[in-house]
Amino acid sequence: MRDRPQAVMLFAAGFGTRMGALTADRPKPLVQVSGQALIDHALALVGAAGISRKVANLHYRAEMLEAHLAGSDVQISVETPDILETGGGLRQAMPLLGEGPVFTLNTDAIWKGPNPLSLALQAWDPARMDALLVCISPDMAVGHSGNGDFVLDAAGRLSRGPGWIYGGAQIIRTDGLQDIPDRAFSLNLLWDRMQEKGRLYGLRYPGQWCDVGRPEGIALAERLLGQPDV
Repeated sequence: MRDRPQAVMLFAAGFGTRMGALTADRPKPLVQVSGQALIDHALALVGAAGISRKVANLHYRAEMLEAHLAGSDVQISVETPDILETGGGLRQAMPLLGEGPVFTLNTDAIWKGPNPLSLALQAWDPARMDALLVCISPDMAVGHSGNGDFVLDAAGRLSRGPGWIYGGAQIIRTDGLQDIPDRAFSLNLLWDRMQEKGRLYGLRYPGQWCDVGRPEGIALAERLLGQPDV
């Protein structure tokens, strides 16, 4: 089995309920930031990182995303009749993604700085890691409230607790998905198992990041993109 990821899973199936009226008639990945759909911002990162195999999971208003992606090289994994969450959705898409570790990328965030996927690939060490999560310092997370998701130790291992924010980009081994009996489940279940084995790692992102999960996140993300590169 290969140890370096060659495929990416784009998470695009959610309902986007926090976006209110903006997602009443469209899926959240089609909400625009600076004149470009969120999913296209994510695909720009994927393309710049040189990842050739791309898969997106769809559920809410799947037909609109299918039409948007028509003619591209993104393969589609439609979740029906129910949404499968991140873990179940990733497991369903495995025949399209292939064996071995994969990238996953949320489609509702804007990154300002180095490509997080490229950084993750440079830092990926399959001898030590089952997952490598790109994490954001709270002072670099634009418009984010909360105490963070993980604590990072000196060696880069992650444990649960306030501190660093998971930015929605990672490399993860997928073989453990088959051991989870639920059809719909979060990748948090797999992360917890990896943490118990000391194989859940984090990468400190050196740039800025904005979660576009709520309507006010659009203006914040557009302001961030309009800032000059440091």
